[in-house]
Amino acid sequence: MTTTIEFPSNGATGTGSLAVPSGAAGPGVLVIQEWWGLVPHIEDVCERFAAEGFTALAPDFYHGRKTVEPDEAGKLLMSLQLDRAAKDFSGAIDALLQRSRGEGVGVVGFCMGGGLALVLAAERPEKVRAVVPFYGGIAWPGVVPHWSRLQAPVLAHFAEHDDFATPEYARKLVADLRAAGNDSVTVYDYPGTQHAFFNDTRPEVYDAEASRLAWGRTVEFLRARLG
Repeated sequence: MTTTIEFPSNGATGTGSLAVPSGAAGPGVLVIQEWWGLVPHIEDVCERFAAEGFTALAPDFYHGRKTVEPDEAGKLLMSLQLDRAAKDFSGAIDALLQRSRGEGVGVVGFCMGGGLALVLAAERPEKVRAVVPFYGGIAWPGVVPHWSRLQAPVLAHFAEHDDFATPEYARKLVADLRAAGNDSVTVYDYPGTQHAFFNDTRPEVYDAEASRLAWGRTVEFLRARLG
């Protein structure tokens, strides 16, 4: 089960869903939501990480708002202020570090959250030790992360059929990261899959085999990087 926690954030109070492993605290993993908000699927991902021995926190970047309607989700995404989100990031990382083991964290994000995971890794390079974007892209026109600051190893999962995080985008991401000096970038493409193939609450796109494979790779990667 996840529990709701509060933490200092940009002079205010942030909230998030926290899942902890049984026994001692585990390495910290920040889980970043899709454009729907902090929905039960994201809380379930936190619980799955806790079952693998990690302490997982999903911050609520929409501050209580969530939806199942694509049009409304798009409005929520575009209303997200990245400067405020970046400060929320910092508060969430500090809260997670207080509750987990180790001096750094991993960041896993989905869709919009995959792009935010990359932004966060560039904003807090001293604390982010591993980044895992699932079909993640930068959804805000004109926003380019400081790739030269992103030195954490990256493991990226992409779908074959994706109009958002396209195969062309995946190739450019790898090229940009490597050109900026990050040689630890691994990308997996999943044949026959669609955007959001990991989301098992969406049967129209969910792919069980690809999800199993991506999850295993993610857990192995985070354990190797976080201990």
